[in-house]
Amino acid sequence: MTLDNDVAAVLEALRTAREVSLKELINEALRRGLSEMTGPAKRRKRLRTRAVSLGELRIAGIDSIGEALAVAENFK
Repeated sequence: MTLDNDVAAVLEALRTAREVSLKELINEALRRGLSEMTGPAKRRKRLRTRAVSLGELRIAGIDSIGEALAVAENFK
């Protein structure tokens, strides 16, 4: 098995901090990951956004960059 450098670095840091063997750490990580991957999918919390008034429209559209820039330059 070949590990990517970023994964190997995290494993080495965890191994050192926990003072366990690499075999123990990899087995624990695989068990946790496989449990998460094979378990039921987690329900995501529904995201709701609020509507916010941004004020009056200053230009008819953004088709004219010149008009948009002129409005932006005069905005105070």
